[in-house]
Amino acid sequence: MVRRDQAIKHFIPHPYYQLDAIIAHQGSEIRARWQPSDACAKWQDEQGRVLSRSLADNVANRITGQPATVTDAERQQRKQAAPLPYNLSALQIDASKRFGFSAQKALDVCQQLYERHKIITYPRSDCRYLPKGHFAEASKVLAAIKKGCQTLIQACDNADPKRKGKAWNDAKVGAHHAIIPTAKAAPASLSGDEAKIYQLVARQYVMQFYPPAEYAEGKLVFDIAGGCFIAKGKVLTQAGWRALLPSTQTADSDATPLPLMEKGEQAQCERGDIKDCMTEPPAAFTESSLLQAMTGIGRYVQNKALKEILRETDGLGTEATRAGIIELLVKRGLLNRQGKTLHATASGTGLIDALPDSATYPDMTADWERQLQDMADRQCAYHPFMQALTDKVAGLIDSVKTSPPPASLQGLPAAPAKTFKRKTRRTSTRRKGAAKSTGKTATQ
Repeated sequence: MVRRDQAIKHFIPHPYYQLDAIIAHQGSEIRARWQPSDACAKWQDEQGRVLSRSLADNVANRITGQPATVTDAERQQRKQAAPLPYNLSALQIDASKRFGFSAQKALDVCQQLYERHKIITYPRSDCRYLPKGHFAEASKVLAAIKKGCQTLIQACDNADPKRKGKAWNDAKVGAHHAIIPTAKAAPASLSGDEAKIYQLVARQYVMQFYPPAEYAEGKLVFDIAGGCFIAKGKVLTQAGWRALLPSTQTADSDATPLPLMEKGEQAQCERGDIKDCMTEPPAAFTESSLLQAMTGIGRYVQNKALKEILRETDGLGTEATRAGIIELLVKRGLLNRQGKTLHATASGTGLIDALPDSATYPDMTADWERQLQDMADRQCAYHPFMQALTDKVAGLIDSVKTSPPPASLQGLPAAPAKTFKRKTRRTSTRRKGAAKSTGKTATQ
């Protein structure tokens, strides 16, 4: 969080330019993006963006009115299976995106649906698969969803309870399976927040009984005046499970497909179209993007050899603890919420600046994961691991004792004073009963 805020604070924008060739074809236009050659590398940044307006202008002038020859043409139909049922992190991420729920709020609502209403399964699961034996209950669960969720009645009617997708996989089910509705219908007394979370869980389950979404994808590579230009198109041809998504998430169904062209075919480049762009800073963390970062923490590891380890594990925290980690940091004044975004406070920034890098990058977590796995595989002993860890912590504490307070921790605002409620002494029921039996008061 601190590093993301610092990257935003110190970000310096710079202009760059995108050049598209506008190609006429049978009364319509094809927009193909210029792919600079290696000779243009000195005018590009590390992401390959063109930084020279004069270079873009020169290429645009050269291609205007020139023939555009197809050097490669690709067409394919692609199917996209329904997303798997939720685990807790995936549910928290969607609840944050759709409703602005914090991770803790989503978990609290899930607990109510599970413990009080008993209409969803165990919510703290890290698994997104279901046991094959559960498939026999599909019709009952769909009937319960239809009865308890008005918005999904038609979706349930169109579902095929005989369709068995990749979600049913015994080999990938651990102690708990994915979060799904139970065969008990949701009561009408659900609160607004409970209804929202239940609908997310139920809709994700219903999707498992829909066919894949199908896309027509195309790619055309053009040679124009010696330059390479690529046009790509993707259009949704069969909605499948995507028919259950809110309309805001199905915008790609309106995309325009590429025309059918063959290799060697020629068209005319009418002009070059240059777009003036400006680089943007990384986005501030939201509750959902922070959860995604915690589950995909491998991308933040510095040591490349350790990256793969955290890709194969659960990341920072577990399904049951990530919400608590975020809330604890907020409670301690190290993070704060500003609208939909999360930011480090001055105290949080000061703390990270004062700590050694080894304590603030996930490399240490990855290294521990590797050694713990070695212990499980009987390739590493427990005591050397703990001794090295104890020595390291002792060294850190000694350095703090002998060093002056870090500058980053000086001048920070005082933490708010905590208030404590005075505990009142209660007389036990047993003592009261004894007092009554003797005809005396409890205080006597």
